[in-house]
Amino acid sequence: MKKFRILGIIFTMLLAAQVTMAAPFNAKAKTKRIPAGTEFQLKMLNGLDSSVNTSGNSFSAMLLTDQTADDDVILPSGSIIRGDIQGIVQPKRMSKGAILYLNFDHVVTPNGRQLPLTLNVVGRSDMTYDGGLTTTKGYADAWKQTCTKSGRITKNAISWGEDVANDSGWKYVTVPVSALGGVFGTAGYFVYGSIADMIKKGAHVKLYKDEVLKVILVDPIDVPVI
Repeated sequence: MKKFRILGIIFTMLLAAQVTMAAPFNAKAKTKRIPAGTEFQLKMLNGLDSSVNTSGNSFSAMLLTDQTADDDVILPSGSIIRGDIQGIVQPKRMSKGAILYLNFDHVVTPNGRQLPLTLNVVGRSDMTYDGGLTTTKGYADAWKQTCTKSGRITKNAISWGEDVANDSGWKYVTVPVSALGGVFGTAGYFVYGSIADMIKKGAHVKLYKDEVLKVILVDPIDVPVI
């Protein structure tokens, strides 16, 4: 009986010692929050191509800016953010480009922990209403690009005529002729381009390695700190 009492005392002392040792660690364990709406800049560590990749393919990006709280860096630049392709919509006729949907899954903290997070890409003109990345949104978008290219043809033709005129002295002859040629060239390109935009499929989406993405944090994340 006495033997069991001694063993009980020893067990109680060991348990008390473990609780005492664990107490300081738990007291110091805390988190600091990165609020929703915080903007990150990420550098792609691998490229993505909607004509090659498929849904579920993973990608990694590197945080370019320190994230601080109370003047402390809680998520330093160089932290790795991982994700995968959530979905791909293939390009269609009428110049409707492919759509690439990205899912940012988690960030790896300096102490090796993986924290789930939700990010949305922002600040790009090539985005769909539901957050996908695209090239052209359809015929109207492609038609605008054709008009822009047509205008460049006329402008370049006139600039060429001015350069030739300045060199030869035939300014009053060369410039109108080059302008007229530019008009015909523009009209031809515009007609051809407009018809082609109706028939052809849109382009695929490509994100290049080292390309920088601007994203915002959708939900706050609590980062463990020591």
